Amino acid sequence: MTETVWTPPDLLKMSGSYWSACTLHAGVKLDLFTQLSKAPAKADELAGRVGLSERGLVMLLDALVALDLLTKKNDLYHTTPFSTEFLSSTSTKYMGHIISHHHHLVDGWGRLDESVRSGEPARNRLSHEPTDLERESFLMGMFNLAMQMAPKIVPHIDLTGRKKLLDLGGGPGTYAIHFCLQNPELQATIFDLPASRTFAEKTVAEFSLQKRIDFQAGDFQHDSISGRYDVAWLSHVLHGEGREGCATMLKKTAAALEPGGLLLVQEFILTDDRTGPVFPALFSLNMLLGTPSGKAYSEFEIVQLLQNAGLKRVWRLPLDLPNGAGVICAVRPE
Repeated sequence: MTETVWTPPDLLKMSGSYWSACTLHAGVKLDLFTQLSKAPAKADELAGRVGLSERGLVMLLDALVALDLLTKKNDLYHTTPFSTEFLSSTSTKYMGHIISHHHHLVDGWGRLDESVRSGEPARNRLSHEPTDLERESFLMGMFNLAMQMAPKIVPHIDLTGRKKLLDLGGGPGTYAIHFCLQNPELQATIFDLPASRTFAEKTVAEFSLQKRIDFQAGDFQHDSISGRYDVAWLSHVLHGEGREGCATMLKKTAAALEPGGLLLVQEFILTDDRTGPVFPALFSLNMLLGTPSGKAYSEFEIVQLLQNAGLKRVWRLPLDLPNGAGVICAVRPE
């Protein structure tokens, strides 16, 4: 790993980088990109249309221009081709949900020192039931991310001859959808908490896959998994649990597999000394802030967990994925 050569300006840039992030969050939260994608507008006109302070809006719009997310000509603000495609809620490639989810994490990150002192979440999910908006931002944010990643992963996984897929903790079911689109003979079950059902069924219906993908409500720590499967997909669910919770989840999943069944785990994977890549290391802190025992895992740790669940022939797919993501595979013995 190449060592970063730091300078004081670099340090200050990193320390204040949340300014840019919060500017983007505000633009998305106020739905400015959707408004301006319909038609360019002057600040006073837009302020009147959406009920905002003209003084505050001018500052925000100018900052978004400085960030190259808007343009300004003769006092008219326009979206760019990029922001029209990814930040307007009318676009099929809209990523505002995951950005809103990031916005909901900001308060917790500001209290990271408290979590490090206590070892406990700053965002206590045990005492704070997510609001409808937070739940939608999280689940549809996962849809935003998976829509970017699934086309890079699914075509590289051979499911020839496999008939039934379990998408454990699948949320809106994006991967189940892409696996079924890639494999016409495949059927799938999304297993997740009851609150995810509405989002999953809506997403599945958008792809006209209601006859091939169903939803099973449950908590994989406490409920059994119904049915038998010859492939199971666990995308970014291990990191929400400690080793004991992961062991429970994997043993239940392995038990639901047919002999010879394939289990696939996608995670942000740390090096074995846990000091990189950067994103998984930071993501582990995000789990400290939001969960009682979750963390990012190294490849060695994931392999161990899979082997302890009775799975064999463990290997990592040779995929070049962003943010240190990787897919590790294992097989239930015949």
